[in-house]
This record gives sequence, C-alpha cells and structure tokens, in this order.
Amino acid sequence: MERGSNRLNVHRDDEMKHELQGLLRSGHPTRAEEWHDPEPGADDDPEVAAGPVRRPGRSAEALRYELGRHLARTPFPAKRRELLRTLHERHAPDVLVEIVGELPTDETYHNVQEVVTALGRGTPA
Repeated sequence: MERGSNRLNVHRDDEMKHELQGLLRSGHPTRAEEWHDPEPGADDDPEVAAGPVRRPGRSAEALRYELGRHLARTPFPAKRRELLRTLHERHAPDVLVEIVGELPTDETYHNVQEVVTALGRGTPA
C-alpha cells in the first residue's frame, strides 16, 4: 500500500495516534514525565487567559482607556443614551455597557474624562 509522501510507516503512524488519544480525550497532558509537558506561563506574561476583552473598573485609568477605545471619534457632547448606542454599535463588552448604564440620564458629557468622573472613578478636573 502506497502512502504518498508520508515518511512514517503504517505501524509508526498507528502508534502515534494511540499516543495522542489520551491527550485528545482528557484535554490535559497524560504523560508521567514533566519534561514532555508544555511549559506553564510566567508571572510577567501578558494576561491572555482572560481573553481579548479587558475588564475595566479596577482603576480609573483602565476604565478611561476602554471608554476611549470604544468611544473614539464619537461626537461629544453626548448624553448617556448616545454613549450606550455607540457602545452597542461598536460591540463593546457588556461590562463596559453596564458601567456606562449607571450614568444619570439628564447629564451631558463633553469627553471621556467627564464620563469617568461622573461614574465616581476619576478625579474632577
């Protein structure tokens, strides 16, 4: 039986499939020797485990950054309703939409810093 450009023989191919079955079924390494396992992430590695969506709210700077990122080139002045509509249109994270939803409905905001300050997370200018 001809296998094309495969460098492995039939027996080695079946052996490799058998070795991977445990990993594929369990979702974690199944070898006893640690040197076979991939190296875990370091403490100073970027936070990729949480995914691409950042969780604002830990600091005023993080919130300001996320709002600026999603409200970039938004025509200010704007009220809460316009800010929420823009966040929905730009597929902002739900956490960010919930935070902006806490704003008073009758206030007008001229920039992102005013929004952060109104949320009680920034210092007044």
